[in-house]
This record gives sequence, C-alpha cells and structure tokens, in this order.
Amino acid sequence: MNAGVGETKKQKKGMRFTITLLFISTSDLRKGRRRRRGRRKGRQKASNRTRSIYSCVVCSSAHESSPSPDEVSIEEKVKRENEDMAGRYVFKMFCGERIIGLVTGYDKETSKFKIVYEDCNNDLIDKEILLRTLAPPTLVDWMFDSHRMPRLLCILQQKVLDDEEQEGRLGFVFIENDGVDEHMIWLIELKNLFSRHLPHVPKEYIVRRVLDLNHKSVMVIRRNQDVVGGITYRPFLSQGFVEIAFCAVMANELIKGCGTRLMNHLKQHARDMEGVTHLLTCADSNVVDYFLKQGFTKEITLEKDRWQGYIKVCDGGILMGCELHPKLPYSYTTTMTSHQRQEIIERIREASNSENVVYPGIDFQKGEAGIPSCPIKVEDIPGLKEAGWTPDQYGHSRFKTENDSADTASNQESITAFMHSLLKQIYDHPDAWPFKEPVDSDNAPGYYDVIKDPMDLKMVTTRVESEQYYITLEMFLADMKRMFANACTYNMHHTVYYKCANRLESFFSGIFQSGLQDNKFQQN
Repeated sequence: MNAGVGETKKQKKGMRFTITLLFISTSDLRKGRRRRRGRRKGRQKASNRTRSIYSCVVCSSAHESSPSPDEVSIEEKVKRENEDMAGRYVFKMFCGERIIGLVTGYDKETSKFKIVYEDCNNDLIDKEILLRTLAPPTLVDWMFDSHRMPRLLCILQQKVLDDEEQEGRLGFVFIENDGVDEHMIWLIELKNLFSRHLPHVPKEYIVRRVLDLNHKSVMVIRRNQDVVGGITYRPFLSQGFVEIAFCAVMANELIKGCGTRLMNHLKQHARDMEGVTHLLTCADSNVVDYFLKQGFTKEITLEKDRWQGYIKVCDGGILMGCELHPKLPYSYTTTMTSHQRQEIIERIREASNSENVVYPGIDFQKGEAGIPSCPIKVEDIPGLKEAGWTPDQYGHSRFKTENDSADTASNQESITAFMHSLLKQIYDHPDAWPFKEPVDSDNAPGYYDVIKDPMDLKMVTTRVESEQYYITLEMFLADMKRMFANACTYNMHHTVYYKCANRLESFFSGIFQSGLQDNKFQQN
C-alpha cells in the first residue's frame, strides 16, 4: 500500500468536521526503523567522542591551536563543573586524624583547586592547592551533625555562596503560573525535580500544586538556566501564614548550604512581601531534621483557629511551624553573624590583659576513672591569673552552703560528705543492681558502639573517694544523670533495665532535693 493522506468530509445537522486518515506502507516502516537505528549509532559515537575529549581537557595535556566547536563546548562544560565544586566539603587523613576542608575556588590558569582546611584548634589553614589531575581529597556527600559542624568553614562556605550570587552563577527567583514562557519552563523543571526526589508522592498531585494559580514557588537557579532546588508554597494572607507544600534540593547543592539559603530567602520574602508571620508545613519523617535546623518546631505557636481547616495533615506527616522574627534579616544572617563574631573577637582582645602572649602548657595525665594522676592547683595554671581569674571563682556552683565564706577546703569536705551519703542510699536501693558495675559487652552486644560515654556507680564512687574530681555538685549530678540516660538509650522501654533506671532516677532526685535542705545547701 502506498503512503497517502485522505480526507473525508461529513455533514450532519449543520455540523461539519474533517476526518484525516494516514496510510503508511510496510516498506516505509522498515526504512524508518533503519533510520532510527542509524541515528542511535551516531549519537553513541558522538558520546564516545565526547568522553575522550573530556578526558583530554581534564588532564590539560593537549593544547590545540584551533579547537572545534564541540571541543569548546566540552571545555565549557568542564569549566562549569570545576566552578561548581566551590563550596563543597572535602576531607583528608592527616596523622591518623580526619581534617575537614572546603573548596573555595578553581584557578583556571593553573587548573588547580583551592582548598581551605580547619584544624583541631578551629583555625583556618589556607595553604592547600591540589592539581586537578591528581586524586583530590574525598568529597563529603553527607550533612554533618550540628555538634560536628566545622564552624569557621560554615562561615566561609556562605561567603562562597555570596560570591556566586554576586557573579550571577547562582540565583533565587520567585515564580508563579503567570503564563510567561520562561517561567513555565522553570516550573516544569521544578515539577520534574520534585517527582525525582519525592517518589512516594503521586505525580498528578505534584503537577496540580506546582501549576496551581494559588501556589507560588521559589527556585534555586544555576547560571540562569538549571533548576537545582525549590520550594512550592501557598500563602494564606488573610490568616497570616504560608503553607509549604514541597521542598527539594539536589544533593550536590544541599551539601553546599543551598538548602538553608533557599529557606532563608523564603522567610525574607514571606515576611516582607507577603506580610505573613508564620510558616507551616506537614513534614515527612525523613525531613524533620532539615526543618528543625531551619528553625521549625513541632509546637505550633500560631493560634489553632487561624490554620485549622486550611492545612491538611497527611497520614504519617508531622505538622511543624516557624515564627518569623519581625526584624531579623534572614537573607543576610550568615553575613550578620560573621560580623558579630568578628566584633566579639575584637572586644575580647581589647579587654584581654595578655594579648598575643603564649604561656607554657601543663602536664596533665589522667588516671583511673579520669582522676588526675598528679593534682594541679588552679592558681598554678600559667596565665590564668593574668587573664583576670580570682580565687573566688574556683569551683563556681549554684549550690552554696550557709558557711560559703569559709575556706575552700571546708566547703569541699561538705560536698564530699553529701555525695557519700547519696551514694550509700543509692547502693541500698533494690533497683541499683544493674548500675553497680560497668556494663559487660558480652552480655550487651554493641553497647559501647551506642554509648560513647559510659557511666556506672563504681566509677562515680571512685571519683568521689579521690576528692579531686567532683569540685562542684553539678559535676556529680551530671554523671548520675548520664548513667540513667545511657540505660534508657540502649534498652527498650519494656525491659527491666529501662524500668530500673526510671525508678532509681526518681528516687535519686527525691533524696538529692531533700539532702540539699538537710545539709543546708542554698540553690541559686
């Protein structure tokens, strides 16, 4: 059958329509398949050629006088990839210790990355320059815990993002479904990003929310063309809050701090442009930690009658909210904190009596149970008196005896006697048996992998009897609380160890408070 197009016109009750029929021969179908196979092979060859050119450009060993258009495009691609490395965390092993570093830039002339490391003393070391062709330090592709975050590198990382924004390589734009072609393209890319990162959410639901006229979006744009992250939200202006529907950022941008900066831009815009005071969202359990770091809490401070009925809490979701401060510059929080930190350092230097003076260290060796092998008097620490220390600051505690004006030795004897009496009552309690000796790892598999700071009554007793470790009641109280907390962390709530810990902790709290009154301790 020959290929052809036929048209049939039909008239029925004043209605006219056209039916178009397309006829394609079998031979033409075979020709089409051959053409498609040829195109696939051509693309495959081009891809192989691209990979080989990319290798040459990375090694920077081939210097051609007249590069072809394809080679220029590949060079541009490599250049962009190298520039995008700025702001990424890396680490390397040095003397058995892992040191965290930050890529601050890429030198195009020398084809080298510039990396700044933060040492164990929280000082920046700006001396590491690595060749692009050599194996770089290992990239960090996970978020740090808040207590392990490299503080100075975090500030430096935000400065790198500031520079990218000023140079136009990174942008944050607010877009809604207004029919503008460029905006619609970005909305579709954002929809695709949400679909990839939120596979459990139906795609139809994502499309309806992203393209809904009542919803708006803020996006992270790379080089004014690539959408690498975004938040879709709906403002309820009459109720004074914004509901966050979706939030997703690509992993390589999230590790560089774009997630925090994206949320800060939304906070600034929602407060200044939308005029709202709260952000609310129904967070999945996997992203609760992210929202907690952004200042969200599970306790909603907004009046319930203002948001109830407007937000649908999904099954398994956790309702979280964030109250916006009326004066805080969210878009410039990192710059502001950096300036405040510098100002505090300058004030400390002005008030310091021993600026730029380095005193010799002390030989401090710990013995059993962390007790000092050789006691050192506080007043003998070099440089302490010069820094303004006075003897009345020794062992500062909120628990004071009535004869607080007496010498330090008598006060220490009172504290030690009080701790001895508490321990005797604890030992006699029927629920104290799990805590009298250190935990045996054979009976509790993996205990010391979970509990990093173990504590037991035997260690506490050793420290009390030394009369050198607990110089304040707070130190003794902290060790006892740690012992109970360790038991509750490792054991399930239905186990006998968990129940013993709770009962013994309640008993200890009672005798501690009553002991303070009997021994005439005053709590400030």
